[in-house]
Amino acid sequence: MLRLRRTPLEPRIELVPLIDVMMFLLTFFVYAQVLTTRVAIVPMELKRFSAGTEAKVPPACSVSIDLDGRVWVDRREAGLEQLATMVDERRKVDGRTVVYLAVADGKGTVDRAPILQEVWERLKSSGLTVNIVGKPAPARTIQPATLPATQAASTPAPTPAGPGSPGNQGQP
Repeated sequence: MLRLRRTPLEPRIELVPLIDVMMFLLTFFVYAQVLTTRVAIVPMELKRFSAGTEAKVPPACSVSIDLDGRVWVDRREAGLEQLATMVDERRKVDGRTVVYLAVADGKGTVDRAPILQEVWERLKSSGLTVNIVGKPAPARTIQPATLPATQAASTPAPTPAGPGSPGNQGQP
């Protein structure tokens, strides 16, 4: 009797079937993506409505204070004395007029806080809606994890800066 000697085969992973399965899955998902229809692009007929009216934006009046402390109403320079009459003219044209109050950003030649207060008092008595325009202050947060335990307990919470505070000079 003749005995065959076989060498034991090492286990191995065949890559060809693995590549075939991956190509099949890739083909399936690409084909499935092509056949899907997005809801945002589904064609549909939109009904037309003719009974409604367009929304009308209320008229606006801008009051601004520049770096030199001069007051401007709709790009026309005005003194504090003429401010009330100029804004009142706008109110007579349309009672829904909204006033936007802005202060120039930067260091000026005069302190504009008293001027801003005076303008605010004069506009408040006009009976119009007054909105103050400005950029938001950067968020100041204290990270308790970075402070030592004794300092974190004794540090007061940050307060928002008002018009007269040292951290908010030049902004209303």
